[in-house]
Amino acid sequence: MLNELTEEQQMIRDMVRDFAQKDIAPLADKYENEHAFPDVILKKMGDLGLLGMGVPEEFGGCFSDHFSIFLAVEEISRVMPSLAVIFSVHCSLFCYALNHYGTPEQKAKYLPPAARGELLGAFSLTEPGAGSDATNLKTKAVRDRDDYIINGTKAWVTTGSAAGAIIVFARTSEADRKKLSAFIVEESSPGYHVTKIEEKMGLHASQTAEILLDNCRIPASNLLGEEGKGAAIALNCLDGSRIGIAAQSVGLSQRALDEALKYAQNREAFGKPIARLQAIQMKLADIATDLEAGRLLWHRAASLFDAGKPFTKEAAMAKLFASEAANRIVYEALQIHGGYGYSKEFKIEQLYRDARVLSIYEGTSEIQRLVIARELLKQ
Repeated sequence: MLNELTEEQQMIRDMVRDFAQKDIAPLADKYENEHAFPDVILKKMGDLGLLGMGVPEEFGGCFSDHFSIFLAVEEISRVMPSLAVIFSVHCSLFCYALNHYGTPEQKAKYLPPAARGELLGAFSLTEPGAGSDATNLKTKAVRDRDDYIINGTKAWVTTGSAAGAIIVFARTSEADRKKLSAFIVEESSPGYHVTKIEEKMGLHASQTAEILLDNCRIPASNLLGEEGKGAAIALNCLDGSRIGIAAQSVGLSQRALDEALKYAQNREAFGKPIARLQAIQMKLADIATDLEAGRLLWHRAASLFDAGKPFTKEAAMAKLFASEAANRIVYEALQIHGGYGYSKEFKIEQLYRDARVLSIYEGTSEIQRLVIARELLKQ
């Protein structure tokens, strides 16, 4: 079956592609090289309505299907992978969780400014001692009359230093470690402290923070969903966001292919462009095949997501394959560049670094394989 884009999806893709080329590309290197948060670009994205994708119109958004959001992720990643992950976390985790689990009051308070880009959202499950094993969370939330008091340290929080609000997961039961709850924590809450910005290998414009919650007091009304149901909320949100990482991987891979093609057609060796050498052509063919397979996998998972059908296995497959393919692709694309690929003068050097985290965050490749196997055994 041909998975053709609808007319609306094509329009969104083309609009984002045009915006990425005209408004993101000229600024991308500056933010990456300075390790600076791309606030100017995000302001433009808010004005354009991109940060309101997935938010219902009644709350100021431009509600679109999940497929369209991931199309936008791919196009943004093709130009600036750091920005793609900021965008994906905001739309596919923060806004998605609020839209599906929030009370009418929570939606009315947080979704309109999130859609306008006045409030960036983040999502925090991981801790220094709890990554793949989410049941090992140490962060605790205790009810105190009309408030909750949260204590703990959260790690690897994308946009953690710039987010106006974060969905935080914490234990609310001493008897059952699996009893997690989700909370909306504002950055202005008493006891909320950004303690560190990670110095990462890549994605330098995406600021990844460690957050200390020291007797952090929030209103009980900021409980997201039911108490003790946080694990289900986290898993549901991560299923969708893994498609976003697959789309990010494909966008980055497309840029790597673009760069490899451009270099191979301009670089000469043995009296002709290296693109005419069979060894280079084989690499280009493998890159293009991996790229297209990853794109089809995320398209399939997103289509199931929008159709309301089970998609956990397909999302894990898309994330697993596309992220690992991206690492193979940037390796070969850099190899095509030869020694110049090792120089910061060429874009492929940055893409090589940016790609490495794709098979780690939002669930490592090893976790994706376990998810896939578990779903297969259910059948």
